[in-house]
Amino acid sequence: MDLRRFCSQSRVVIVAGKGGVGKTTVTAALALAATRAGLSVLIAEVEGKSGLSAAFGAEPLGYDAVTLAPGVRARALAPDAALVDYLVSHGMRRISKRLAASGALDVVATAVPGMKDILVLGKVKSLEQDRDADLIIVDAPAAGHAVSFLLAARGLLDAVKVGPVRKQAMEVAELLGDPARCEVMLVTLPEETPVRELVETAFAIEDRAGVALGPVVVNGCVAALGATVPAGPEELMAEADAGGHFLSPREATDLIDAARFRDHRHTMQHEQLQVLADRLPLPQLRLPFMFTATLGPSEIEVLADELVRAIEAL
Repeated sequence: MDLRRFCSQSRVVIVAGKGGVGKTTVTAALALAATRAGLSVLIAEVEGKSGLSAAFGAEPLGYDAVTLAPGVRARALAPDAALVDYLVSHGMRRISKRLAASGALDVVATAVPGMKDILVLGKVKSLEQDRDADLIIVDAPAAGHAVSFLLAARGLLDAVKVGPVRKQAMEVAELLGDPARCEVMLVTLPEETPVRELVETAFAIEDRAGVALGPVVVNGCVAALGATVPAGPEELMAEADAGGHFLSPREATDLIDAARFRDHRHTMQHEQLQVLADRLPLPQLRLPFMFTATLGPSEIEVLADELVRAIEAL
C-alpha cells in the first residue's frame, strides 16, 4: 500500500494497547513514517508520561505544542488545561481564571463520570476540525482504560440531555464514529497474554464504542536466526577455529544457549502471531525487537523504517 494513502485514511489515529507493549514507541515511529509521506503530524499525549519526549530526546511535554522532529509536533492534553481552553474559546476567560485561582478546576473536570475523557477527546476533536495537522496521533491510555476512554461520549449522551456538555459529547461521538476522521490502531507483543487482551479490546472497541480498527501493530518480533544451531560447543569451536577465531568452551556453550533461546522465542512468537491472525482478521504490521537498553531517536528511526516497509507490503 502507498504510504501516503495509508497515513491519510483517517485524520485521527488513536494508538492503544496493554501497558508495556510499546504503544508510545509505535506512536513515535508512526509519526516519523507519516512525515516521510509529506504529512504534518501532531501527537497528543493523554496520560502525562515522559516516554514520548524521551523517544525523541526532548524535554517532557506541556499543554502547548512543541516540535519534536521535522514535521512532528506534540503536546500533552490534561483535562484541567483542556477545560480552561474550552472556557476561553467560548468567551469565558474570566470564569476560567477564577476557577484556576480557586483550585476548583480539577473538581469541575471530574464532577461527572467520563468528563475528564470527554474534555481530552473534545480537544482532539477541535484540533481535527481546525486541521491543526494532516495527521493527529493520540497516544491513548492502556487497554483497560482505552475502552472507557472511547465510551465516554456515549455515556455522557445517555446521562446529559441538554447543554454544552451534551453538544461536546455528540461532536466527539461523531468524530469517533466516522472512519474517515478516526480509527484505532492497536499494539501488542507476540505473547499469549497481550494477544488475548488485544483481541478482547478489539471486539470491545468495535462493538461497544463503534470506532473503526486499523491494522494491528505487533511490536518486539524476534527474527529467526537463519542458521542451524550447532549440536554442541565442540562443533561451534571447530567452526570458529576454521574461520581463524578462538572460542573457549564456556563462550561456545553460552553462544549455543543464547541461540537456542532465541530460536525457541521465535517459534513461540510465530505461534502467537498465528493465533492473532485466526482470532482477529486484521492486517498485521510487525516491528522488530530492539536489542538495546533504551529507545532513543536512532532506534525510533529504525522502527519507522521497518514500519514503512510493513505498510508498503500490505
